[in-house]
Order: sequence, then C-alpha cells, then structure tokens
Amino acid sequence: MRASRLIALVLALAAAAGPAAAAPGGGSGKALYGQYCIACHGPNGSGVPQGRLSGGAALRQQQVQRALAPSLQGVGALAADFYLRTGYMPLQRVGIQPRRSRVLFSEPQLQALIGYVASLGKGPAIPKPQPQRGDISQGMSLFTEHCAGCHQVVAEGGVVTGALPPALEDATSTQIAEAVRIGPYVMPTFTKKSISDSQLNSIIRYVQYAKHPDDRGGWALGHIGPVPEGLVTWFLAAVALVGMCMVIGKRLSS
Repeated sequence: MRASRLIALVLALAAAAGPAAAAPGGGSGKALYGQYCIACHGPNGSGVPQGRLSGGAALRQQQVQRALAPSLQGVGALAADFYLRTGYMPLQRVGIQPRRSRVLFSEPQLQALIGYVASLGKGPAIPKPQPQRGDISQGMSLFTEHCAGCHQVVAEGGVVTGALPPALEDATSTQIAEAVRIGPYVMPTFTKKSISDSQLNSIIRYVQYAKHPDDRGGWALGHIGPVPEGLVTWFLAAVALVGMCMVIGKRLSS
C-alpha cells in the first residue's frame, strides 16, 4: 500500500515538474532577468510608466530611470537576441548609447534569457536571413538609399546628431537583419513593407562584401569611405602643389 502511494507521489511530482522544465527560458532565464534586467525593465518586462511615479524622491528617480527602458512584453526573441549577443545589454547606466561590447553570458545563459524574454508576450522570432540569395549590386543600391547616410556607403560607421552609428564589420548576418527590423537606439525601424526579406538578403550580402571588398587597382586607405579618402587626396595634392610653387618661385627669383 505504501509502495503504491509512493509511486503515485513520484508520478505526480514528475507531472508537475514537466511543464516548468519545458517553459521557454526556464527558471535560469527568469533568474538572470531578475539579476541583470529587472532594475530597468521592471517585473515581467513591463517597465514603469512615467504617469505612475510615486513615493519619495529616491524612489521616483529609480522609476524615472526604469521608464527610460522600454517594455519587453511582445518584443519576442528577435530583440533579446540582438541586444544580448552584441553586448548592447545590459547597459552600464540608463540613457547612454548601447555599444558593442563583451557578451556577459554563456551560450546556455543566452538561450535561457532570450527564451524568457520571448515568453513575456507574443513577438517576432529570430530571423534567418539568406544573403547567398541576395544580389550585391542591388544590396549596394538599397544600402546607399536607406543606410549610407548614417553608416557610410562602406559600412564603416559615422556621426549623427546625438549618436555614433557603429561600423558593421563585426555584425553577423542575423544581427544585421535584427537591427533592420527593430531599429536600435536612433536607427529607424524598417518593416517588411519598406524592405522586404529578399531585399534584406541583398543588403546583408553587400555589407558582408564591404567588409573585404575587391580593391583591384586602388588604394583602400582602410576603407574609411569616399569622403575621407577624397579629403586625404586633396591634402596630398595641396602639399604637392605648394611644394611645386615654392620650387618654381625660388628658381624664378634666382
């Protein structure tokens, strides 16, 4: 009798533990969120709306900081994968521009934390771009139209008001696709209506080509872009012209 009760108890415990073990992110994802993310994004990724600030000055200040961090409910695995795998998150402090840095988490931790964020609400999955199906020429045209104004046509980064668009030399195909869809920091968001998946494949293929372009017959100057390269050319030409004028002037005066 005791044996049958013991077996029934074990089966009941196994049944209860099964769904929890299968939950996206699992307990480790929730624990990591509580350690690294909850201070800014709030419980369950809800954030703290500015209209609900209350309490003392210190508490209100904490709530203001949290309000600067967006809600994570419904962002899906896409945004979590991008921000965590690039090292953009967690930030050292709220309000600064996210920069690519060392990833703090191991692969199992990444999967757990991304899974937990994805479980907070229905959202987009991690994209699976296929740049091999893209066209470099079309990609260059699309990149020039939509991206070169900030990142330069050779994807070496640039400067805009209030931000420094990063170089894309370390960005993977997936990360480029993710950034296009979510628009991190001041970058605009491009929907599938404005940039289709096939066009995105071409953009990614061009960016990957731009990392190691064919410099046949040219002087790359570090691939810093046509404007800086043009300025270097003019400076060299100006020095040569001044030197030539000085030589000619000395000969004429003698």
